[in-house]
Formats: sequence, C-alpha cells, structure tokens
Amino acid sequence: MKKLMMIAAMMLMSIGAFAQEAGEMYIKPMVGASIATITNVDNSKFKFGLVGGAEFGYHISDAFALTGGALYAMQGAGAKDDDLRKDASTTLSYINIPILANYYIFPGFAVKAGFQPGFLVSAKTKYTAGGHDVEYTGTDGYKKVDFSIPLGVSYEFSDFVIDARYNLGLTKIYDADSSSKTSKNSVIMLTVGYKIPL
Repeated sequence: MKKLMMIAAMMLMSIGAFAQEAGEMYIKPMVGASIATITNVDNSKFKFGLVGGAEFGYHISDAFALTGGALYAMQGAGAKDDDLRKDASTTLSYINIPILANYYIFPGFAVKAGFQPGFLVSAKTKYTAGGHDVEYTGTDGYKKVDFSIPLGVSYEFSDFVIDARYNLGLTKIYDADSSSKTSKNSVIMLTVGYKIPL
C-alpha cells in the first residue's frame, strides 16, 4: 500500500511539473561533437568530429514530445598505425534527419529513441605512407543513404539542453562490391542546444 501511494504521489508531481509544457512548440539550434567508428573493420579506432544543426519540437502531452531535425555530422573512423600507413582516417559527412520520441521521466530529464535517415554529402580518406601524405576524396564505393536508430538522454536547464545520443547503424555503408560488406556506422553524439519558443 505504501508503495502504491508513493508511486501515485510521484505521478501527480510529474503531471504538475509538466502541465505548462503541453502544446509547446520550439526550435533548438544545437552544436557539439561526434565520437564515431565503423564496425567490422580491422584495426579501426574512434574518430572525433563536429555536429551541428537544429531540431523542431512539439510537446504532445504533459510529459511526451516529438522532435525532428537536420544535423550535419562528421562520422567515419580512424585506423591504428601499421608498417605501411600512419595517421589513417576516413571522414564521412552526413546530413542526418533524426525523428525522436522524447519521454520526460522527471522535470528537465528525458529519454529518447527514434529513427534517423542520413544522406552522405562527402567522404575523405587520408593517411601517411613512406613519408608522403595521401588523400582520397569522393563518395564512390559508399552508399548514399544511411539508416540508424538514435537512442539517448537529455537534460534541460534555463532553456539550454545537454544531449547525449548513440546512433546504432542499421545499414551497410559500403556498396555491395566492397570487401567490407557488413560495416556500419556507430556514432556517439554529445551536443548543447538552446530552446527558442515558437
């Protein structure tokens, strides 16, 4: 009985905390960093990049919101040094379109999940071999559309939003004739945004 009363009290507190947010619309410019790698690639390591863009949000109910946006993200992977290549990395730049459901567990703190198509806009591989810098650019050999599942959490204070997400790659990033047929994107994104009411 005590447990039921505690749960009921917590639910009432949550409803009261979110009552003013129902029906709110906002746009949230955001910027941050990505920590990315490519799965099933020998000697791969994490690569750091930039993330930037904006999301539009709408609170459907007291504690539930939907967001959709457009984010430029630098993804790809680094590679461990070997006898032939040093400082190798592949940078894949995408325009990602995250569509997320946000559930507020308590004031300011939300968990989120959704679906994200991404569109490849550029690709660059570079490394050092024999004392010479080598660089390849172009999207040939890569699939132009990538799909992933974003999972994350966010915390809001004074209209600022700190967001942490993991994008779980669903689709292979290389064309069918590539030797790395099962490789997918795996990306952590850390951003700071600012909510502007509409």
